[in-house]
Amino acid sequence: MALRLRSEPAVIARYKQEHARVWPEVLARLRQIGVTEMKIFLLGDRLFMYCETVDGFDPDKDFARSVDDPIYRRWDELMRGMQRTVDEARPGEWWSMMELVFDLNWPQHARLT
Repeated sequence: MALRLRSEPAVIARYKQEHARVWPEVLARLRQIGVTEMKIFLLGDRLFMYCETVDGFDPDKDFARSVDDPIYRRWDELMRGMQRTVDEARPGEWWSMMELVFDLNWPQHARLT
């Protein structure tokens, strides 16, 4: 998934600081809704989030459920104050889904080794 940060050095620094000490309740909520792995990469003001989830996870439905928790909702509001959508975002989309175009472990690549 892709997103951008506000292009201000202080905002980018704060975003990194907040994620270095993410609230324990946020981690618990993500696990509760089915996220088993999450990594966020930063380049300039561009963010890329990689997630692994339990089978049957529906990003639209399950990420929306996360804000049912008031502490998670406060975290989300704090983060959204530092973020902005990518130009390619669909109407109403915050983190934009990216198209998978390569996977080292695709079956067609296994026979090439």
